Amino acid sequence: MKLTVKDMDIATGDVKVVLLNEKDARLLDLHPMDRVALNRNGRKTIAIVDVGESRKAVLPGHIGLFEEVLDELSTKHGEVVNVEVASKPESIGAIKRKLDGKHLTPKEIESIIRDIVDNKLTDIELTSFVIATYTRGMNTKEIVSLTRSLAQTGDVLRIKKYPVVDLHSIGGVPGNRSTMVIVPILVAAGCIVPKTSSRAITSPSGTADTMEVLAPVQIPLRKLNKIIDDVGGFIIWGGAVNLAPADDKIINIEHPLSIDAEGQMLASIMAKKASVGATHLLMEIPIGRGAKVPDKRGAKHLAKHFAELGNILHIKVKTVIADGSQPVGRGIGPVLEARDVLWTLKEDKRAPQDLVSKSVEQAGILLEFTGKSKPGKGKALAQQLLSTGAAWGAMCKIIEAQGGKPPNPEKLLPARETFTLKAKKNGKIKTIETALIAKVGRLAGAPLDPDAGVYLHKTCGEPVHKGERILTVYARNKNKLAFAIKALLKERVEII
Repeated sequence: MKLTVKDMDIATGDVKVVLLNEKDARLLDLHPMDRVALNRNGRKTIAIVDVGESRKAVLPGHIGLFEEVLDELSTKHGEVVNVEVASKPESIGAIKRKLDGKHLTPKEIESIIRDIVDNKLTDIELTSFVIATYTRGMNTKEIVSLTRSLAQTGDVLRIKKYPVVDLHSIGGVPGNRSTMVIVPILVAAGCIVPKTSSRAITSPSGTADTMEVLAPVQIPLRKLNKIIDDVGGFIIWGGAVNLAPADDKIINIEHPLSIDAEGQMLASIMAKKASVGATHLLMEIPIGRGAKVPDKRGAKHLAKHFAELGNILHIKVKTVIADGSQPVGRGIGPVLEARDVLWTLKEDKRAPQDLVSKSVEQAGILLEFTGKSKPGKGKALAQQLLSTGAAWGAMCKIIEAQGGKPPNPEKLLPARETFTLKAKKNGKIKTIETALIAKVGRLAGAPLDPDAGVYLHKTCGEPVHKGERILTVYARNKNKLAFAIKALLKERVEII
């Protein structure tokens, strides 16, 4: 069927969509979410159908094209395109098999990931895949296949140096910005550290969200090698470059559902490490009440899988099991966390000591792991690089190389609307629930409002006197603050 183009003057963002009049859709026996093949002068594409029930949307004999389809066909308003019914991608059959609890072959997984990258799946179909892997799980062969498919369907950063160091925490602990301290320590020691990070999924801020307060994190791939040559490392958002691109599309589906399927998480992390050419990886698994992994048994289970994947991908993996029962640092939210990081690197007295200690310890492990330090001397070297200002200097170079300005923690101001929780009795802070603090931070507006979040005046184990501040919530407007306060006061912070 030949139809006349109507330019809808709307972009979908990724997925190719067309709008048919109800009469034309009936003639072609098409329904919403079906697919059509479009052809104009030899240029072809597949698009998803939406149906307009009135002539106002699109007239009979016409087809509304969204921007992505117009660009693909190199056509414009008033021109004619040929429209035929198209079959659904074969990968949908594989998604159905996974929903039924079947194990997928490498070829099936590759077809799903390829169709995700090529924007051939609708949000419903992609969500179905995410839900299937979350509810049905994945065996080791499937995780390996998913890891390879994620890595191979994108670009690869080729660094002709050795070793290439990377680190990652599986997350779930608010305020854990040790990466932004460890990377400059390693760079100051002469390590190559191409750190790609994610934005927040279930927390008030991801490393990329916090780093973005200090410098751009969306850096083109062609510039990254120059930054490595000039500085030795970077901290960027992985979604800004074409490294395992399907992974970020999957994360976008996981985000509103607040889920993080084990198989997908393993594949996501290791695919990103493979795509930057990592040779040495430190994997942190926080455990404890409120963390993603509740206990050592679960941590050892994940550590085993990371080691298996690392062996297959030729990445040396060392795993650290950390305390995830309470937030790390005092600031929760991009601006507040960035300020903690700068205070730590400047050896400011306001630096959170748990962040300092954790960063120095893990940097020391990596310095020994990569041979930059003698066994047993890594922690001391890491502390020296921090104390002498070498790490601060390295961070300034990284920020400037990424297009940021010289950092000043005193200019990092939180949002104006505040609520401060005060102690009603003398005692000691028994628990600060990580899940509660993450929820309060997000309700306050973080990470979309980078200056929103929570600041902890007291942490677990610290003494507190009646009337003393325990924490302060920051938000841009009173409505968001009210939501955050309601969640906070519902559970509170336990004092003994």
